[in-house]
Amino acid sequence: MTEWDVRKLRILRTLRDRGTVTATAEALLMTPSAVSQQLTNLAGQLGVPLLEPQGRRVRLTDAAHLVLRHAEAVFAQLERADADLAGYLRGESGQVRVGAFSTAVSALVVPAVRILAAEDRPGPQVRVREAEAAEAYELLSAGEVDLALSLAAHAPTARDPRFTLLPLLADPLDVALPAGHRLAGAPALRLADLSREAWIFGGSGPWSEITTAACEAAGFVPEQAHSAAGWTTILVMVRAGMGVALVPRMVSASDRPRDGVVMRILEADRPYRHVVAAVRQGAEDGPATARVLAALRLAAERSVQQGKSVQQTVQQN
Repeated sequence: MTEWDVRKLRILRTLRDRGTVTATAEALLMTPSAVSQQLTNLAGQLGVPLLEPQGRRVRLTDAAHLVLRHAEAVFAQLERADADLAGYLRGESGQVRVGAFSTAVSALVVPAVRILAAEDRPGPQVRVREAEAAEAYELLSAGEVDLALSLAAHAPTARDPRFTLLPLLADPLDVALPAGHRLAGAPALRLADLSREAWIFGGSGPWSEITTAACEAAGFVPEQAHSAAGWTTILVMVRAGMGVALVPRMVSASDRPRDGVVMRILEADRPYRHVVAAVRQGAEDGPATARVLAALRLAAERSVQQGKSVQQTVQQN
């Protein structure tokens, strides 16, 4: 196969455009002898004569013009590659695979994608994979996602050399009560006031641990009357009077029944779940990943502000 030397092809193209070896040498900051030597080497590599004498000058042969017609396509592709690489280095291209649990997808990932789309420069392509909080780190370790959103309660130790953990959001937990519950309108409601209630939460995993830990911090062990994983299911059961539940504030409004459920803020207890972003160690500095992380942080900040509005509304009601 013929060996094509891009640097030497550029010299040949410059000679075509400038007309003389001397002008070519000046344009490329070379000596005339170096230009002649490089073109002689190129002719040897391609196996065809590229120059022929024309008085005191040289001119390109028909073979040289044929070579340059093909070389122009190479130069154009290299220009596109340079542009793509520059965009990648600015975080404007590339692909970031994000694994996240369901409420994080709707409350953080989708808003982050919208933030990137609204910016005045292109952004990386974000591919989303919904995954349980516990599964996110397995996917990250296996290289199936580039960035994972999970809960701090289920995160590996901060000393784990595989991952970098980046706090995103402290998501308050409100308590969901049936609208007719005796404590639905009680002032200054505390978790301890609900110690004898039937509770609804997941049978295992981080959400079970978060609910149990919050109640134990308030001085009691919750009686699990029903086990459910989906927020829609949990809130439908609360509305039916089957129990009470802790609900993250960032659960989307579409998951909340319009009536029949009263959301109460636990001012005295202030339980939270902590949402973290995780990447493989060192990957946080990658341009595309860094831009997605920045958008997620902004989405988290907006979620906090929206949560404050929800809090004011709940207090007024």
